[in-house]
Amino acid sequence: MAKVIGHWINGQEVGLDAKETKPIFNPATGEETAQVAMATLNDVDLATQAAEKAFSQWRNTSIAKRTQIIFKFRELLEAKKPELAKIITSEHGKVLSDALGEITRGQEVVEFASGVGHLLKGFHTENASSEVDVYSIRQPLGVVAGITPFNFPAMVPMWFFPVAIAAGNCFILKPSEKDPSSAMWLARLWQEAGLPDGVFNVVNGDKVAVDGILEHKKIKSVSFVGSTDIAKYVYENGTKNGKRVQALGGAKNHMLVLPDADLDLTADAAVNAGFGSAGERCMAISVIVAVEPVADELISRIKSRMGAIKVGDGTKACDMGPLVTKEHRNKVAGYVDAGEAAGAKLVVDGRAVNPDGAPGGYWLGPTLFDEVSSNMSIYTDEIFGPVLSVVRVKTYEEGIKLINDHPYGNGTAIFTNDGGAARRFQNEIEVGMVGINVPIPVPVAYYSFGGWKSSLFGDHHAHGVEGINFFTRGKVVTQRWLDPSHGGINLGFPQNN
Repeated sequence: MAKVIGHWINGQEVGLDAKETKPIFNPATGEETAQVAMATLNDVDLATQAAEKAFSQWRNTSIAKRTQIIFKFRELLEAKKPELAKIITSEHGKVLSDALGEITRGQEVVEFASGVGHLLKGFHTENASSEVDVYSIRQPLGVVAGITPFNFPAMVPMWFFPVAIAAGNCFILKPSEKDPSSAMWLARLWQEAGLPDGVFNVVNGDKVAVDGILEHKKIKSVSFVGSTDIAKYVYENGTKNGKRVQALGGAKNHMLVLPDADLDLTADAAVNAGFGSAGERCMAISVIVAVEPVADELISRIKSRMGAIKVGDGTKACDMGPLVTKEHRNKVAGYVDAGEAAGAKLVVDGRAVNPDGAPGGYWLGPTLFDEVSSNMSIYTDEIFGPVLSVVRVKTYEEGIKLINDHPYGNGTAIFTNDGGAARRFQNEIEVGMVGINVPIPVPVAYYSFGGWKSSLFGDHHAHGVEGINFFTRGKVVTQRWLDPSHGGINLGFPQNN
């Protein structure tokens, strides 16, 4: 009988006898490895009750003590990250080196949260009016929640919960049901680090759990990363129920290549950014916008590099693993079919890949299209797979317009040796994260992550100072210590003197 993964509520795993479960598969073999419990509304409520009970103590725990626990969590994570990487590879499929990289980028946010004492400082003005002082403070919201995707089962949760917990909140994580074991592992690591029970909880499940979080009156905020359709749903329903919401949606990231670019470096960057993690990244480069006359030469160099990519089981010496599920693999292959049918030129066909892995794995190799136009589905849609499209344009201005006209605005990059062109690009482009000769411009943890347009619903980006502001509320205090000279009745509006 397959192992059942439950929920983590108030410091222990519960729900192992759940009435409804869903299977978890190893993407490299197609074999079922476990079952995960699907939360009921009652499970969500139990997690919320545990978090609410823990909040009264945790919010009043000193910043010094909170920081010690967060730093201990960081030390344990550093020591045990190979263990977590194996879990990620077994359920998501990405190669071990990619899984380790994911954990390290998430760990950066833990390290950022360790400096919460500085980040929660307010301002103080002495004698703003006669013998009146004014100062500001930031206080935690209470019980907050995160709904996170399958593609980064460790990193994306760590965009949110270290900042939320450091600020004094209690957190409920709803990870993807496709690869939930990382979240449960992180919960146990928090316990080992000394975090009080109830401060961090995990509720596994599907739409029932999501709706339970969005509708629960005691949950004050929701952080979400996923497709644009669901991000919009989370934003609309969360805000309707009085919650703060930061909902990061889909992407279609372009790389603009100017004629003066170093084509070897550009080809390396395009392959790395397009096919890393099998293209299952919201920051993956999926469109190359080639300003002529560079397209033919660039495609030739990209194609030669694609031939060296070894696809196979992520636990072996491979460059790229399988896609996360059979259904998703077939969906991505359907986009390849649609691109061919629409008239795009298929330069490299990943459907014919010969992987180093089990025949039941969810394999699809790196795929390259040329002569793609902006009305094709392989251009308009976020495919979330190893499919790279080349769009040819005649001028820089045409390339800028193409990118700015796209409804997504998550990430983009320009490759050029012209500093003036790069400066103009970062000023004119309508995208939230910009790389200049950097293909995946994910900001370091003390900056904030998030896009524009249909790639973000809500006002706050993830982590960095925006993350601190999202998980806290500002309060301004005006104080005066009275003495007898301030007595008497005066109904006039108070004035600064």
